[in-house]
Amino acid sequence: MPEHTSFFSYLIAMFPAIGENMHNLGKTLFGHPVTAHSAEPLVSSLFVVILVTILALIVKRQVTNYDRSVVPDSKLSLRAFFEVLIETFYNMMRDMMGPKRAKRYFPIVGTAACFIFFSNIIGLVPGFLPPTSSLNITLGCAFVVFLAFNYYGLKENGFAYIKHLAGPMPILAPLILPIELLSLCIRPITLSIRLMLNMAVDHLLLSIILGMIPLFVPIPIMMLGTLVAIVQVVVFCLLTSIYIALATEHEEHGPAHGHAAHA
Repeated sequence: MPEHTSFFSYLIAMFPAIGENMHNLGKTLFGHPVTAHSAEPLVSSLFVVILVTILALIVKRQVTNYDRSVVPDSKLSLRAFFEVLIETFYNMMRDMMGPKRAKRYFPIVGTAACFIFFSNIIGLVPGFLPPTSSLNITLGCAFVVFLAFNYYGLKENGFAYIKHLAGPMPILAPLILPIELLSLCIRPITLSIRLMLNMAVDHLLLSIILGMIPLFVPIPIMMLGTLVAIVQVVVFCLLTSIYIALATEHEEHGPAHGHAAHA
């Protein structure tokens, strides 16, 4: 993502301690200093986390008010929006892996859906930087998914999860095991790069058009950007659900598991 000035650039400039601490942290962990521009995605992602947390607390207060929550809102409200968002991705998981596993593994998919959706959407607001346009952020999200579905697979199936990666015949294990391990390691890379490229290109295109023609013409581009933002949330969560469903499928369904994995 090309470096450019955003609201978070001014925020870091207003509080020099933020930039200094990030400079020292980057120099300590990565061996090279972190500049204000390279720190923007992290500050932006923290902003999204705080925003989603505040909105979730507001919705929780409305839901715990049973007299109000029983009756659906007559128009689109914050509570109705979160209900539609949560219901959409829960139904997607339920149709894929059944209600029992969907309820068990929904927290990680629901959290990813909320974080990525709001991260994508704030990129449509002039002056804001979408965290998902940075490979560091998307790779971090994908790495959490990678750890999660492997942990769920080991917890659900134990050694059978590793055994499945070696293939149905021991004689083929030296050939199949490296291929399966490579396939597992590629998953977070493709997840992160797909999300990052789509959001980076969309945000860059919108920024260029807003700079050239600031009135009316960018509206279709913003509508297209909204569609891209929503589609990327669905794609990320759909693939995450597929990976979890494959990892937690029981051993007696191994052949179907293998065909689905290679599909």
